[in-house]
Amino acid sequence: MTRSFRDRPVAKPAAAFLALAVTIGLGATAFAEDAASPGEAAAKSSDCFSCHAVNSKVVGPAFVDVAKKFDGQSGAQTELVNAIKNGHVGTWGNVPMPAHPQLSDQQLKDIVTWVLSLKPQQQSSAASPAQTYSYTVNGQTVKTDFPIFQQGTKKVTPAVFRGYEMFNSYCFRCHGEDALGGSYAPNLRASLSNGMDEQGFTSVAMTGRKDKGMPAWAGFFTPDDIRAIYEYTKARSVGAIGTGTPAQ
Repeated sequence: MTRSFRDRPVAKPAAAFLALAVTIGLGATAFAEDAASPGEAAAKSSDCFSCHAVNSKVVGPAFVDVAKKFDGQSGAQTELVNAIKNGHVGTWGNVPMPAHPQLSDQQLKDIVTWVLSLKPQQQSSAASPAQTYSYTVNGQTVKTDFPIFQQGTKKVTPAVFRGYEMFNSYCFRCHGEDALGGSYAPNLRASLSNGMDEQGFTSVAMTGRKDKGMPAWAGFFTPDDIRAIYEYTKARSVGAIGTGTPAQ
């Protein structure tokens, strides 16, 4: 027999108050644990996480690697503040970090203080091998490090389709429909077929190429966005998907 709302037992006031207090207390604890430092908050509100991650290289070095490199160095904070504010190239390779004049002196100081406080996380010594996916295209086997199709179908994965949507919204005007190149920008299929890897693709997308009119997309696209665009373009370059809208 179904019990009505009116039949359900009502908690005693003291017990109800205690339950509410515990709930509020746990919520406050969770909030305190999740609260970011001023430096981390400033980094996340800027475009820092478009090109950096805490524990892994994206376009620029991992923040923990920056902390390790500058650990204990006199003048490290000033050097890093100037590098972020004015831009820098050379310390970590030839990919330039753009200037960030929009950040206040306090934000710059907070970001650098947070970065220098980071410690590397424990990682398993036995790294699992990267998974590869094989497809037959025109009688030949091609391999990618991501799935192009949903298992057992010819429908592309949500990530590849998302990459297609973003490419067709922002990239095709210069790089041409189906990534075949245009009047203003190169054929990305050819670029990926001729040796450009995901790291290079991400680096160009995020930092741009001013000399060629390529804008920097850091702060607009996230690394996950660029990964999706890369997967879509790579799927085109190996010939796994043809022209037009991929089957979803």
